[in-house]
Amino acid sequence: MKETKVFNDQIENKDKLTQVINNFDSYQGGVGERNIIKIIEVDSKKINIKAFKIPNLINQIVYNFFRKSKAQRSFEYAKKLIEFGVGTPKPLAYFEFSNFLLFKNSFYVSEQLDCDLTYRELINDLNYPNHEFILRAFTRFTYSLHEKGIQFLDHSPGNTLIKKNGEVYEFYLVDLNRMHFETMDFEKRVKNFARLTIHKSMVQVMSDEYAKCSGEDYDKIFNLMWKETQAFQEQFHRKIQLKKKLKFWKF
Repeated sequence: MKETKVFNDQIENKDKLTQVINNFDSYQGGVGERNIIKIIEVDSKKINIKAFKIPNLINQIVYNFFRKSKAQRSFEYAKKLIEFGVGTPKPLAYFEFSNFLLFKNSFYVSEQLDCDLTYRELINDLNYPNHEFILRAFTRFTYSLHEKGIQFLDHSPGNTLIKKNGEVYEFYLVDLNRMHFETMDFEKRVKNFARLTIHKSMVQVMSDEYAKCSGEDYDKIFNLMWKETQAFQEQFHRKIQLKKKLKFWKF
């Protein structure tokens, strides 16, 4: 089995980190179904290891010869975000395992970042303390991403960690393997909010704050943002129903 490993230049104990990856399955705990995340202590520091599911046969060939793995993209995008001054847990390394023809396991390693909440809490509790204040700050954060030419394709509720620092809320992106770095037009910018919430009231607040940031018309932003939000929810629920039908026919 061929092993590829790339480290952050600041990493000192590379051998110990390599040993942790090689013994990943022996560590208890872990969350996730497709991809498994484990938080492991190394030299008195907590690190976050994401083990990506082995891809299907076609993608094993694609990732082996033609496309960067999710682990490599996560590592490189994290470094790029930091260069842009965007919050994300510090990238430490990525590991890939493959044979002559097929790509197999891959791991992305970063520092563990403990947060106070994620965007998801704002969806689940509309009375969360400082709810509107946080939501407006998050919208300004997203606007700053767009201004820097960062299109975070997985801009969804669990992928933004939020830390409270005094009276300021700081935002950190995770699950980084799907991003585009490009100049974004108005439609792409607004569509980037589509996966975030089912609540019309939250879309209204985000539309209002984005209008203040961009100088665009509120109604123009809201109408598109709400339309794209509804379209995403309809597509999401269609996929769930399809999966249920497929599971039924398996029995």
